[in-house]
Amino acid sequence: MYNYTDFDAAFLAERNAQFRAQVERRISGALTEDEFKPLRLMNGLYLQLHAYMLRVAIPYGTLNSRQMHKLADIADRWDKGYGHFTTRQNVQFNWPKLNDVPDMLDALAEVDMHAIQTSGNTIRNVTADHFAGAAADEIADPRPVAELIRQWSTDHPEFQFLPRKFKVAVTGSPNDRAVTKAHDIGLRMITRNGAPGFEVIVGGGLGRSPMIGKVIRDFLPRADLLPYLESIVSVYNLLGRRDNKYKARIKITVHENGIDDIRARVEHRFAQIRPTFSGVDQTLLPAIEAQFAPPAFKAGDTAAFDTAYSNDPVFRSWADTNLAEHRTSGYAIVSISLKAHGATPGDATSDQMRVMADLARAYGHDELRISHEQNVILPHVHRSDLPALHAKLRAHGLATANIGLISDIIACPGMDYCALATARSIPIAQEIATRFDDLKLEHDIGDLKIKISGCINACGHHHVAHIGILGLDRAGVENYQITLGGDHTETAAVGERAGPGFSADEIIPAIERLVEAYLDLRSDAGERFINTYRRLGLAPFKAALYPEARADAA
Repeated sequence: MYNYTDFDAAFLAERNAQFRAQVERRISGALTEDEFKPLRLMNGLYLQLHAYMLRVAIPYGTLNSRQMHKLADIADRWDKGYGHFTTRQNVQFNWPKLNDVPDMLDALAEVDMHAIQTSGNTIRNVTADHFAGAAADEIADPRPVAELIRQWSTDHPEFQFLPRKFKVAVTGSPNDRAVTKAHDIGLRMITRNGAPGFEVIVGGGLGRSPMIGKVIRDFLPRADLLPYLESIVSVYNLLGRRDNKYKARIKITVHENGIDDIRARVEHRFAQIRPTFSGVDQTLLPAIEAQFAPPAFKAGDTAAFDTAYSNDPVFRSWADTNLAEHRTSGYAIVSISLKAHGATPGDATSDQMRVMADLARAYGHDELRISHEQNVILPHVHRSDLPALHAKLRAHGLATANIGLISDIIACPGMDYCALATARSIPIAQEIATRFDDLKLEHDIGDLKIKISGCINACGHHHVAHIGILGLDRAGVENYQITLGGDHTETAAVGERAGPGFSADEIIPAIERLVEAYLDLRSDAGERFINTYRRLGLAPFKAALYPEARADAA
């Protein structure tokens, strides 16, 4: 991972000292809340429904054990003993006191972490494939490029006051695990004639106007990356709507002007600024890449894994769902589920954080990743260590065997925390997970992505779920709409609204009817929900959701 230089450390110390003075002025009354708001947002501090919330950046989702331990210490000292991992690969603390926030930021700086640009109308935390540097299907590790973009975008003088927030995602694999097509800019690594480069996607995004991004360049040489990104963002900065915040995202800019017009403007700007780039970025990149060199993988047989897999059904179930193929023989990628049945998706206690940190140090070459699906990844674990690792996870409530299954739900904090939310998300996720665990059906159901948002802002990514749930307020009553057929991968699609919404009491039975219909309709036990939906369309699922409408029609 990237190691901070003396310059980085000095920059962070100065920035934190500046914010400490701003907090003191707010507490003294020298700054009003309206005056303080843009200052706190620049440092990742929100004012939520019940308290402040500090959002901490985890660049491209990469952590080491020392950093995870520090997050645990912060949770215990200044919060309520837990943290919430998000779809932006960040971590949020939901209960800090304003006067403690400067101390929290100083504690983060001790382990090269911060909260800069995790909010505001600027370029947010750059995200990446959570299997980066480990996946068997990877062209190259995308994290050095993500780090280069992070350095370029941090306090970029032209892009601190964009029309709206701006999100970038990078993947190094043809199998997209970074949701690149739902980002303002998505970068997919490709090669052409042996040369590395990127497919550049622009104008994706969810929220009240969900859109799948469009290809603006089918191949961009790696050396042109930063000037081309600067061209895109500068065109958006000039052209983007500032008269209406609901129409200010680049997806609306692309939609209103058309991709061909945006492409022409970007190429024109690129021709202007490309000669001004000295190439220092390409000089820096090899040094950054060196810091992301693979660990020294160990040799050894996998007999311990094979024995446990054959003899222990609990271990076998976990291995079948929570392990992914590693690029190095004898190794596996481990996904640690933060979705125990009935738990809050994405939450980890301080004790669990410390356990995961210690396991990473003992068995995982001191690397952890946060996934956009709100789970924690140990990217490099030798198979001989997996039985011992699983036993430790199981002892601390971290061995739920449900990655990719119906209880592995993405959910935003919803109305339990968020001032913008119009409905609860967390209790709905908990009830779905508990219900299908009670039915003992989720392994038979197989791969099924449920995502829940508590308002139209879609922080829970419900638009790109196989089954999406959107919570709304209908005359003071929570109402949950269902969308079907969404997809967050390389075949990204926005789900189709099924029909009228359901009350909080009705939504779980509705999901149950939907799943029962899928089990009846699938061609065989191996056909995934999304494939059954694509084969048959909305009609049979709508009939299952609204049996009273079918009865009326009869």
